[in-house]
Amino acid sequence: MFDLTDEQEMVLSALDDIARQEFADRAFEWHGEPPWDNIELLAKQGFLGINFDEAYGGGGMGEFEAMLSIEAVGSVCPDTAEFLYNQQMVAPRAIEMFGTEEAKDRYLPPVMDGETAIAIAISEPEAGSDVGSMRTSVSDDLVLNGEKIWVSNVKHSDAAVVWVKYPEGLGSLIIEFDWDGVEIQEHYTNMHGGAQSQIRFDDVDIPEENVLTRGKDAFVDQLKALNWERLGCATLANSFARNGLEKALDYAQQREQFGQPIGDFQGIEWKLADMLTELEAGRMLTYRAAINAHEQGRIPDRLDTSIAKLYSCERAEHIVSEALQIHGANGYQQGHPLEYLYRMARGRRLAAGTDEIQKNQIASVMKESGLPDLV
Repeated sequence: MFDLTDEQEMVLSALDDIARQEFADRAFEWHGEPPWDNIELLAKQGFLGINFDEAYGGGGMGEFEAMLSIEAVGSVCPDTAEFLYNQQMVAPRAIEMFGTEEAKDRYLPPVMDGETAIAIAISEPEAGSDVGSMRTSVSDDLVLNGEKIWVSNVKHSDAAVVWVKYPEGLGSLIIEFDWDGVEIQEHYTNMHGGAQSQIRFDDVDIPEENVLTRGKDAFVDQLKALNWERLGCATLANSFARNGLEKALDYAQQREQFGQPIGDFQGIEWKLADMLTELEAGRMLTYRAAINAHEQGRIPDRLDTSIAKLYSCERAEHIVSEALQIHGANGYQQGHPLEYLYRMARGRRLAAGTDEIQKNQIASVMKESGLPDLV
């Protein structure tokens, strides 16, 4: 573990206590619905939006502290951690980083108070990872047309950050779901029970203050900021892995077969050892990328981010799968925490850039710059 400041240790310890005392009993009962009771409690305690400016109701800390909060909560309640990730590292963070003062004053305080959420809309029927193929467009006079798909949290949000194509290039803006011309066409349900939606925009007038990024340089900055989202995704995956490993260790020490706990059999011991090794490697890769970014006062390095995101999300699925294996038929039943956790962990390999996109990024940097420096 990296050395933490006193403030960071306080955040980690306090959130671990809150999660275990307040969230554990209902941790696997949400089925994709936001756990609003937990969210409201975190907001009251000052732990929702801890990486946002205090002027908007945040905690005035940084992304690393936000990642610590996700990890602590997700080790107990994965749905609460996923909400923290989405609202601390994704759409609302884009508003704080790139929005006008009018937009920040309007949209951020209700999120920090735990009253609502903000979605993000990027993918389209013909454009996923290839954002250059997006067709959702905004005219010079700021009229929006197009459609988005696989948008999470629409049912529980009032607004969304939408990636769009301006006449001069890619960018982003904020829309509200009750505006004229915004139509939520269909809801889908993903593997872990979360709703994802298809949205159509027909001649939607966008206020000037709701423009986030516009122009080549501005959108490049937003693409770089996506590295924080990917590190948050890696952190969330690591929290799922720890959650599963903790359950596997407890079960292996309690479950007896052939006159002894199954955790005393070498086959199970080796599984547990491999799971912990993989978890700690993922955490260290993720922490390294975040700490390097803070120390150098910049956005996380593209190579560091892709390595951490790829490894942590792949290994999280494997660790949770092995935890399920240790539980045997018990873990395979619908309604078992590990069956649910596995479905959540699998989604991390798709969100914030697939495994294949991360590998493309890693290979691209290697070809451009060679191997990382030894020191």
